[in-house]
Amino acid sequence: MVESTPGRVPIDLASRSFDAIVIGAGINGAGIARDAAMRGLKILLLDKGDISAGTTSWSSRLIHGGLRYLEYGEVGLVRESLRERENLFRIAPHLVRPLAMMIPIYDRAARGPMTVRAGMLAYDLLSLDKSVDRHRMLSRAEALRRAPGLKAQGLRAAALYFDAQVEYAERLAVENCLSAAAHGACVITYAEVKRFKVDAQRVRGVVFADLQGGGAEYEATAPVTLNVAGPWVDQVLAGLEHPPPQMIGGTKGSHIIVDTFPGAPVDALYVEAETDRRPFFIIPWDHQYLIGTTDTRFEGDLDLVEADEQEIDYLLRETNRVIPAARLERGHVLFTYSGVRPLPRVARGAESSITRRHFVQQHEGCDGLYSVIGGKLTTYRSLAEHAVDLIYQKLGREKTLSKTAREPLPGAAIHDFKSFSASFIRQSPLEETTARRLLRVYGTRAPKVLEFAREDPELLEPLTPDANALRAEVLMSFRCELAQTLADCLLRRTMIGMNYRAARGADLAAAAIARKHLGWSAPKAEQEIAAYRKYRERFHPREAEKLNFV
Repeated sequence: MVESTPGRVPIDLASRSFDAIVIGAGINGAGIARDAAMRGLKILLLDKGDISAGTTSWSSRLIHGGLRYLEYGEVGLVRESLRERENLFRIAPHLVRPLAMMIPIYDRAARGPMTVRAGMLAYDLLSLDKSVDRHRMLSRAEALRRAPGLKAQGLRAAALYFDAQVEYAERLAVENCLSAAAHGACVITYAEVKRFKVDAQRVRGVVFADLQGGGAEYEATAPVTLNVAGPWVDQVLAGLEHPPPQMIGGTKGSHIIVDTFPGAPVDALYVEAETDRRPFFIIPWDHQYLIGTTDTRFEGDLDLVEADEQEIDYLLRETNRVIPAARLERGHVLFTYSGVRPLPRVARGAESSITRRHFVQQHEGCDGLYSVIGGKLTTYRSLAEHAVDLIYQKLGREKTLSKTAREPLPGAAIHDFKSFSASFIRQSPLEETTARRLLRVYGTRAPKVLEFAREDPELLEPLTPDANALRAEVLMSFRCELAQTLADCLLRRTMIGMNYRAARGADLAAAAIARKHLGWSAPKAEQEIAAYRKYRERFHPREAEKLNFV
């Protein structure tokens, strides 16, 4: 029997008066909860898994304006995305940083130099208020000097521009939830909504099961319920007596992670695949390289999405084509990850042409129930602002203005993050690489990690010999960041589970710390380790020793 976590569900939950219930703690649900709580609304945020354990975790980890959306005439979405990129630079500088992107242009490519140049000009015009440099067109020789590993044959030119990377997208959602909770929201993970409370065609709340508490069911009431479950939107709506027609037509995106390889670029590459003319990325990420993504219709099990061998071969083949010296093979893949985009259902047409705009759908005959369809990582904040405005409209209250475009996330709660970082590195007792990693993960909350050493000085030691992560981060995860399971801790708080080299042995070390400091029993520790390892199987991790490229 799984040991439950005491105090997860407030004992007075049924008697609490919420203004809105938000279902889904991915980046969109987390953003909505934060915006609403900061405006003074009483919010309950539920998720059947952990914060950001779905689509948010499986993105390409880019904060971008959507250059290719211009091809489909979605100028408004591009402008919104570029504006939100600037907002994220401001409110999350520890998590979102500028990323140089190069587009190599080859003979017989679908998009020639003139087309790319036109797109670059439009991109710059739509982001006149940007803080990053404007684009530059590079000659063939200039492109090869900047990226010597590029295939020279057929290379005509290249474009260089800047977007942004959110190295740890999971942390972006976690910090939104932490901020929501700090402003009074009630956040409960591993809480699966089973059905809606409906009275006279009006949804008045939900019934959910505490999956960490033996499946015990609880009721919560609110005049507004927002279904922000991403790809699971239709599954949540199945709890209605008369569910609407299918709303989500998600597409699957898969990525592979490899170590540095011959010819590996310094800048991210935005490349047109020869096989299907679809763009894909080769991105420096977490001291590794992230390559993806694919885009195919998906009708399988949303709770078990994995990259298949055909997708892996496709990404390896296309990478080797554009960087001939790479010679990547299946054995070089450290791990993979795959997820489903929560796009609106479309009967036919190219997957890449399906809009990435979001929609908030009010359900006929279910007054008070709304579903959020679509949306993307970059525009989560503006989506949240829109959704909270609708909550105010439904409640019949005069709305207050959103503060989320100006108010920094918890890990950026200081005016000058760059100066803070320099001071932390200089004054901390840690090696510089370890201190810098703490800043990348926790931002201005990094000193809080060090405070756990007062409890036990050994907590400042590395979690594993090959990791810059500290033992104290395990306690940080469970005591300060809403983690409930070992997978939460390793994959979505400390982030070391997403690094092949550091993840090996980390589960045993983290479980030992939880036994010593959090009161886990031996059976619970064994259960958590087994569950974590079972979960990691979907990544197809390479268990052999790291291969060296010579």
